[in-house]
Amino acid sequence: MSKIVWSKIDEAPALATYSLLPIVNAFAKEAGVEVVTSDISLAGRVLASQGLAEDNLSKLGELVQKAEANIIKLPNISASVGQLKDCIAELQSQGYDIPDYPENPANDEEKAIQAKYSVCLGSAVNPVLREGNSDRRAAKAVKKYAQTHPHRLKPFTQNSQAAVAHMNGDGDFYGNEKAVTIDKAQKVTIALNGKELKTIDALDGEILDGAFMSVAKLREFIQKTIDEAKAKGLIWSIHLKATMMKVSDPIMFGHAFEVFFKDVFEKYADVFKEVGVNPNFGMSDLEKKIAGHAKEAEIKAAFQAVVDADAPKIAMVDSDKGTTNFNAPNDVIVDASMPVVVREGGKQWDRTGAALETLAIVPDASYGKFYEEMVNDCVKHGQYDVTTMGTMQNIGLMAQKAEEYGSHPTTFELEEAGTVTVTAEDGTVLMSFECEKGDIWRMSRAKDIPIKDWIRLACERGQIEKIPVVFWLDENRAHDAQMIKKVNKYLPEFNTDGLEIHIMDVTKATRFTNERIRRGENTIAVTGNVLRDYLTDMYPIIELGTSAKMLSVVPLLAGGGLYETGAGGSAPKHVEQFLKEGHLRWDSLGEFLALAESLRAINQKASTPKLAALVAALDKANEGYLDNDKAPSRKAGEPDNKASHFYVAQYWAEALAASDNVELAAKFAPVVKELKEKEDQIISELLAVEGKAQDIGGYFHPDDAKAKKAMRPSATLNAIIDAI
Repeated sequence: MSKIVWSKIDEAPALATYSLLPIVNAFAKEAGVEVVTSDISLAGRVLASQGLAEDNLSKLGELVQKAEANIIKLPNISASVGQLKDCIAELQSQGYDIPDYPENPANDEEKAIQAKYSVCLGSAVNPVLREGNSDRRAAKAVKKYAQTHPHRLKPFTQNSQAAVAHMNGDGDFYGNEKAVTIDKAQKVTIALNGKELKTIDALDGEILDGAFMSVAKLREFIQKTIDEAKAKGLIWSIHLKATMMKVSDPIMFGHAFEVFFKDVFEKYADVFKEVGVNPNFGMSDLEKKIAGHAKEAEIKAAFQAVVDADAPKIAMVDSDKGTTNFNAPNDVIVDASMPVVVREGGKQWDRTGAALETLAIVPDASYGKFYEEMVNDCVKHGQYDVTTMGTMQNIGLMAQKAEEYGSHPTTFELEEAGTVTVTAEDGTVLMSFECEKGDIWRMSRAKDIPIKDWIRLACERGQIEKIPVVFWLDENRAHDAQMIKKVNKYLPEFNTDGLEIHIMDVTKATRFTNERIRRGENTIAVTGNVLRDYLTDMYPIIELGTSAKMLSVVPLLAGGGLYETGAGGSAPKHVEQFLKEGHLRWDSLGEFLALAESLRAINQKASTPKLAALVAALDKANEGYLDNDKAPSRKAGEPDNKASHFYVAQYWAEALAASDNVELAAKFAPVVKELKEKEDQIISELLAVEGKAQDIGGYFHPDDAKAKKAMRPSATLNAIIDAI
């Protein structure tokens, strides 16, 4: 029997799994496919780090190195320190004997505890599982549906002042970057003033990239943008990626927080030191630290006074709750937040809930240039037309932890001023950097085999689609200059006959892609790992309404497949609504599409008549789901995620009953008959829980029995599915 591993993860998609997976298993087993779960949720990883649960992430890390790997990976929490602490507290409340997370370890024991927990922070799952490069695109049926059922994009006003600000190479990672390609496998050492920071095992042909952010320049830049936003009457907002860049970006966030409220931080420096305030953790953590202090009210009033009088308006995460952009470093994640700026006509919300034009801050020019061009394009040409716009497909370099943004173990907040060196095994200095105390230095790595596979995948997709292939590489960026040499070296080894291939910097590539999109034409963007992340949220949110509807396939280097199901950035709000009123608005289309690709891959390797029929029927079910508009409503009292699963089951059974496979047709004819005859009863049972608060026993670590009961409330549907 073939096996699919379905990841057990967090929040809304985890809740949806309780309803969907019984349906998937009931259908898949009829074609000889078993679907098993693997818990890689934040809670599961926390317990594993303390030796209280199996280390499923490591096991999956071993599996992706094998040809038989077939994994459906749902979006998981990329935890901030705040989320990690909340998860630990919940597990402790459930009776698990685990220690608190020590923010500032005072001894070796606390350092050891922090080290164990640190593996759970940030984007800990993706680098382990993504042992292949990324192929992301909108399925044709999804794109067609979006054009015929367009979501609303709000217009940019005439003479809009909305803009994106970045440092443009003046002290940022982009401007301070250096890169080399290693000519043989060897140990490479990173040192500060001769003191070792890290030694790595570099491979032959690997690109090593070093860069640093000047904190002095960053703070100057932040102040300049604050002054500009105030002068122009714009909302000020900062957009970082504190989940993926879990070392560098919280530090940058902390500097922005300090600069914005510099007078408050200076005045109460002694209090903040006394209670252990770390600006990198944001206002929410600060308020917890000062709670009960004699000056608590005075400090809160001081912050409020800045907001009221001395600064531009701050973008709000939640106007109703008074939650600002500075609440926590992971509240505003650039790949999720900047598409909303474009969707909303260059606007964000102030604390009254009013939508106003924004000055969006994306400090590093490496990626700030992309967002700058996206906003500039709309300011100049107006909003996109969803009904006619073309599409962006993406081939992303990410195999073997390919990172052009700096890996966590090689990112450092420098403890002293001086020279950072990157030295080869024979003592040759490969790169050196003159830095100040507090600067953020980081190294990223991209290995030769994944780069070659990335180029192959781009050519393969280009031949399939017959549309232009654009490598988003900037010859003036040190990292990209090395990548361009690789592209020119390996392109002749692949079939490029008839292909239109370009190499363009980020601004030109964005402009080229957008000009084509506005003409209704399609383009393949071939990018590094970060731009893969950013493009495959921006364009799908504009084109489709959500990036969760993107088809995301990772052909693993070892021959297996990883099938991702879209973004989970809005998942916390979905859970909040579900707990309050029993309505889950999470759309499982990403899971439906990933499952189809997963089954298709099994069928391509070992085709059977039943499996071929199962895949074809699921394709029809997915089309029916879209054509009949069965996505979950956002409003309680109307069909939600659970109902959407019922309709996919009905359409899938209907297609199987009509298939040429005699056994499956006979098996599913009575199933679809019963699902249709009892549709009103089933929907009535599903709607009966709407408007009622739900208890699932935990946010990070729900009680399986309670969650299953909450997500499978129709006894009629359950009986039909369980009897298959």
